[in-house]
Amino acid sequence: MNQQKKLNRRVTLWHNDKIPYGTYYAYKNLHYLFPDAEILIDNGGAVKFQNDYWWKINNNKGNVALIAITPRIDPTDEELNAIFNLINQGDHVFLSAFTFSKKFLDSFSVKDRQLTLFNFNDTLITSILHPVTYEDDSFEYPGYAYDNYFSFIDTNYVKILGRNEDGKPNFIKINYKSGGSLYLHLEPFAFTNFFLLHNNNKTYYDYALSYLPRHIKLITWGENFRDGNNGNFSALKFLLGIPAFKWAFWLLLILFLLLYLFESKRKQRAIPDSIPLRNTSLDFVKTVGRLYYQQKDNLNLAYKMSVHFLSHVRTKYNLPTSNLDKDFAERLSYKSGYGKIATKELVDYIKVIQQQQSLSDEGLLEFNKKIEEFYKQT
Repeated sequence: MNQQKKLNRRVTLWHNDKIPYGTYYAYKNLHYLFPDAEILIDNGGAVKFQNDYWWKINNNKGNVALIAITPRIDPTDEELNAIFNLINQGDHVFLSAFTFSKKFLDSFSVKDRQLTLFNFNDTLITSILHPVTYEDDSFEYPGYAYDNYFSFIDTNYVKILGRNEDGKPNFIKINYKSGGSLYLHLEPFAFTNFFLLHNNNKTYYDYALSYLPRHIKLITWGENFRDGNNGNFSALKFLLGIPAFKWAFWLLLILFLLLYLFESKRKQRAIPDSIPLRNTSLDFVKTVGRLYYQQKDNLNLAYKMSVHFLSHVRTKYNLPTSNLDKDFAERLSYKSGYGKIATKELVDYIKVIQQQQSLSDEGLLEFNKKIEEFYKQT
């Protein structure tokens, strides 16, 4: 019971929504301002196919008003032609939106500043001219604001009816020789339930729609500009309707895609470590060595060890081994980086083995130690 009720901040601008940012109040109060007018909902669908719909439009030339309050006005060519036809036959068009498409504004030689975000924590302050005295009256409420304004208008044929907090025009009227008129309004938050039911803000609504002639006989509430959203305002669709944001959004998406493609090619699956091939010849030598060692044929084993060593020297250091003299030991020491003294002792030991008739276990182990030391250090 102590929990404070949260404000529904969903922006729909739909005539059936009683939530703060719906337009139920604005729609239902039309018959108070125009008691003699018939009110129709134009959703771009069934109503246009009613037998008497277009008959009513044509039969009330000069007494028809099209009113649309929607997040964005981006009419198709067919809808734009319909707007021109209404104005040319002396009817009146009242459009309120956060933004208008560039194509639409260019048709009337008007430009607006393209904003991308609402001021969610701001206070809306807007003003409007009194329809009789033309005095400037200001209104505000503690809710969303969208301070868009018309950045270019030709004041020779455009009349400014309202301004935003900074004094920039956000509500204009364009008169035509046919007697028709076009009203463009850039602050649809001013027609939401929240705004109109705050203090005496309904006066703003009365002033704005009082610029339409009182003799209106037919009012069409233009839901067809909502693109079939049924009151569900899509923030993404609204933002993509703004050219600057649309280009930035698609450019960012393309950059992410390119980054993904390049990174996916660079970061490949880790290559497993390859196990080096075993030196089977060395295994064979060790096996044969064990055989000779078990048979106590030390001299023969030492001789074969020396043959394997000299073969290694010929292959790796490209040295001839036919003459194991002092010069050979020095060259082997130079190429292998092994000490001169240790190299000479190893070479002399090989020459001694080649001249021996027998070899003790200690001598074989000493010879093996010298060879292993050479292999380790080279």
